[in-house]
Amino acid sequence: MVIPVHDLNPLRRTPWITYALIAINVVVLLLTPGMLPRTAAKAGVTCQQDAFFDRYGVIPHELITGRPLRVVPTGQKVSTPAGPACAAGPPAYHKEPPLSVLQAMFVHGGWLHLLGNMLFLLVFGNNVEDRFRRLPYLIFYLAAGYVAAYGYAAVNAGSLQPLVGASGAIAGVLGAYLVLFPRARVWSLVPFLFFIPLRIPAWLVLGLWFVLQWAYAVGQPGGTVAYVAHVFGFVFGMLTALAVRALTPGRAAR
Repeated sequence: MVIPVHDLNPLRRTPWITYALIAINVVVLLLTPGMLPRTAAKAGVTCQQDAFFDRYGVIPHELITGRPLRVVPTGQKVSTPAGPACAAGPPAYHKEPPLSVLQAMFVHGGWLHLLGNMLFLLVFGNNVEDRFRRLPYLIFYLAAGYVAAYGYAAVNAGSLQPLVGASGAIAGVLGAYLVLFPRARVWSLVPFLFFIPLRIPAWLVLGLWFVLQWAYAVGQPGGTVAYVAHVFGFVFGMLTALAVRALTPGRAAR
């Protein structure tokens, strides 16, 4: 509904963890098959992407059962009577489903997927890191990603569709920001007003975002976008921020 681009919320220290997370996500995307311009048009790159996402993404069925799939995409393109297809077979690697949650947080399906997530992390993550301090913030970020992934898997236990992206962890950051800095002003672009920039309070920007995620999660819990994961991550972030605010009253949010 709105696209945040900058918040008016001063920092006390440089958010190195947020910057490092963004850098790691960019590097991983550059290493993903088919994401560089010269490799996108290569034959069989789609099959390589399928194999990459299956290996490093979260597969809900694996997460719930604790067992990796016995047949996965191999990355090879083969010819069949029905036309070209991607080959499948036993995995040539060992996969630990719980560890795949950590890996999947840094894997994205494309440049738009990455840029959208990193924009939200850059705008809102720096102040949450400033409030939590660096190491607790990193632990919180990863924990939010795990809560989001396991929450999505619990709702879609039979799904074999790989889940990738940092949005579950970032949703936790958004939930924490809403609790800690509800009155902060956020410069946002409003698409239905021809992208006019407006200064909107954080509670409205993030509240609308959450309502939209909730509505989509109820309507399509197993869709191509993991709205359910966003809801779980956001609620976890809110609860964590409420606990932090209660336990550290001397460092109340500005």
